[in-house]
Amino acid sequence: MSEACAFDPTCRRCPRLARFLDEVTERHPGYHAAPVAPFGDDAPRLLIVGLAPGMHGANRTGRPFTGDYAGILLYESLHRLGIASAAESLSADDGLQLGGCRITNAVKCLPPANKPTGEEIRNCNRFLASELAELPAGAVCLALGKIAHDAILRSFGLKLSAHRFGHGNEHALPDDRHLVDSYHCSRYNTNTRRLTEPMFMAALGRAVELAGLARGE
Repeated sequence: MSEACAFDPTCRRCPRLARFLDEVTERHPGYHAAPVAPFGDDAPRLLIVGLAPGMHGANRTGRPFTGDYAGILLYESLHRLGIASAAESLSADDGLQLGGCRITNAVKCLPPANKPTGEEIRNCNRFLASELAELPAGAVCLALGKIAHDAILRSFGLKLSAHRFGHGNEHALPDDRHLVDSYHCSRYNTNTRRLTEPMFMAALGRAVELAGLARGE
């Protein structure tokens, strides 16, 4: 696996991202505007990996996929499957809980235009590697988008060319773990119908099934 390192809430390893967060803090002094920690079960069977915090979502609230459009479909779907205690994630203190599931991002800090550089993705991979190392045998990763997909493979030291990203694709990971791919549940993907609700539910439901988690209706 890639070099592992526990999440650092004060990390400023990427100069461009650190400068950008300083600028955001000046414009929005009430925003979290710092590395966003993973959220969910301390011993998950399912790890959902997104791209990076959104400007007015996780970067504002301090919790992944909370308070922005991308989180709407994600948390509604998790609630339908009996994984989330509520269908909405509005703030970091709203009491929402996840059962057997944890949500994180490949890049922990908000990138300009939501586009991290390759170096920034690699710098942050140490934190994802630490999260993946703690997953039990048989656990499942759901990658929301290709950047998350590649980051997971890189954490395990696997060749990207041997594991092609594609919505609904499944891949074997070390220690009987599994990787399931989904298009990211972003506003762009859902508005353009690249990702529909049934498509997302199919990928998420498959990940939940592989992880052996109880399902709702």
